[in-house]
Amino acid sequence: MKTSDKKLSPWFWVPTLYFAEGVPYFVVNNISVMMFTKMGVPNGDMAFFTTLLYFPWFLKGLWGPLVDVVKTKRWWIISMQVIMTALMILLTLTLPKPDAAMIAEGHTPISMFTLTLILFIISAFASATHDIAADGYYMIAHNPSSQAAFIGVRSTFYRIASVFGQGVLVYIAGVIEKDTKDISFSWQVTLGVSAAVFFLVTMYHTFLLPRSKDDRPRLAENEKVDFATGLKEFGNSFVSFVKKPGVLLAIAFMLLYRLPEGFLIKLCQPFLVHPVKEGGLGLDTDVVGLVYGTFGVIALLGGGIVGGVFASRLGLKKSLWTMAACMTLPCITFVYLAMFQPADQIIISIAVCIEQFGYGFGFTAYMLYMMYFSEGEFKTSHYAICTAFMALSMMLPGFVAGYIEEAIGYVNFFWMVMACCIATLIVTYLVDKEIDPNYGKKEK
Repeated sequence: MKTSDKKLSPWFWVPTLYFAEGVPYFVVNNISVMMFTKMGVPNGDMAFFTTLLYFPWFLKGLWGPLVDVVKTKRWWIISMQVIMTALMILLTLTLPKPDAAMIAEGHTPISMFTLTLILFIISAFASATHDIAADGYYMIAHNPSSQAAFIGVRSTFYRIASVFGQGVLVYIAGVIEKDTKDISFSWQVTLGVSAAVFFLVTMYHTFLLPRSKDDRPRLAENEKVDFATGLKEFGNSFVSFVKKPGVLLAIAFMLLYRLPEGFLIKLCQPFLVHPVKEGGLGLDTDVVGLVYGTFGVIALLGGGIVGGVFASRLGLKKSLWTMAACMTLPCITFVYLAMFQPADQIIISIAVCIEQFGYGFGFTAYMLYMMYFSEGEFKTSHYAICTAFMALSMMLPGFVAGYIEEAIGYVNFFWMVMACCIATLIVTYLVDKEIDPNYGKKEK
């Protein structure tokens, strides 16, 4: 029997849908970083090629209209989940096994992982397409009041997927590595676990994801008008975006506000696991799963929640400088960790949590500014363009972060990250003059 949105509560599908949206994202963008690092791939190649994997999320707006006009959102969701399950299984079966000596030397060639990278990039395209369909489906499968009620639920389960991808899976890899002394096998099992979990979620959605009467492909209704209108609207929205007053300053803000984090995020996990003699902290993989993938993610989420409350009380303009400071100053914790290389896991956990909380708190201003700049006739399209610049702000530093660290070492690299905070403060100073003092402030 076909499921219906009227017969099935959103509680039965919203949590699992957004868990499914998060898992492949974190497998592709976070598990890949840790896995290649543990397999002995140098930081430069690791950071460059894992940054390439982010391209589909940067470009997904280009084929978003295709999801809207061809087939139903539900069809796209199930199809992409089936494809991603198959790809995870292939990743598990085809993962290369560099020998222990090559891994220990840290000179494993990235070319050994050519097939792995190809499967990851296909997974990334499937995941980005799934994001488009899932978000569209969410808006049509239940009424507006229900959408508002479940916005916190979808965010929570996306974060649970983050803990699963960055915490649980990494912890599993670390435990198996300790038991077997086989790094390659530990990641093969980890990918197998992610495939098994995703297979169960896919089967669940195949039978229980509701079929909404409003979930119809627009192409079937009016092919020519939809296509022509879509092209025209895309063109109009893009032109109106570049003609907005202060657009160059806005783009500069979107690219530079997160510059320190753009460099830092690619080298956090490698720094935590690399041996002390190489400038790292020498933590075991399972410990990193707890410290960075679990405690750090919880701190990040907490920072975001506190940031939201703070901004709603003061508004974007009055909270901007505080948030910019929290976005930049906690980066000093990694300078401390690199200089003194503490062995105490409690100290390391506190430092990571401080940095992640500050990032979550400061990121709130970034999201609010994108919404502020997107206001107007083409609000949705302009916000989508802003999110593309947001993705680019992470990609550009990511391409070179690993090569810079290899050239100057971890201590100097983290000092460079602190120097990049100057760029954040400059663009904050410039946009602060343009912001409406009342924007984002909760009405009393």
